[in-house]
Amino acid sequence: MKKMILFGALMLSAAAGYAQESRQDVSISGFDLLGPQVNGNAVVLNPSTTAGVLASYRFLLTPRSALEANYSFAQYTNYYRCCGNFTQNPIHTRNQEVTAAYVFGLSFKRYNPFVEAGIGGFIFTPILSGTYSLDAKQSTNVGGLFGGGVAYELSPSFDVRIQYRGFVVKTPSFLSTFQTNRYEVITMPTAGIAYHF
Repeated sequence: MKKMILFGALMLSAAAGYAQESRQDVSISGFDLLGPQVNGNAVVLNPSTTAGVLASYRFLLTPRSALEANYSFAQYTNYYRCCGNFTQNPIHTRNQEVTAAYVFGLSFKRYNPFVEAGIGGFIFTPILSGTYSLDAKQSTNVGGLFGGGVAYELSPSFDVRIQYRGFVVKTPSFLSTFQTNRYEVITMPTAGIAYHF
């Protein structure tokens, strides 16, 4: 009987300790959005660089693995050249990312390196102000997210995150004349702060 009571007390204390551990976090980050020059189908695409905002939510499945949901927002200009013409045709673009990813991490005292991979969509919306053609249409493309970084624990509730994020996605096709029919890797170096709860 004493062994059963002792075993029950140990199980309750272990469960209480596990319940107090932070299993969720939210983070807000800033990033640079860097897209490559893309050539294809007699079209050349040169996106401008810009800064953006990323919001993320993580749920820990185990101490080393988590699921993450992301939303990012940025505005920049895509410059298109077509058919050997050297004239730049700008399309002012609102870029939104909605992704889900699996995150694997390790802990070394206050440093927590991690890698992630996932899938989601990029929504490229033309903004009429500063756009070459009023006929430009929204382009929504599905792609793959990958990346890695490190979180530095400031306290049990807060950490600072620095990471590299990449997104493989088909280039936007706002107009039938501006289709490269190619994929690009959008690079997003990111830094921010997370709150654990």
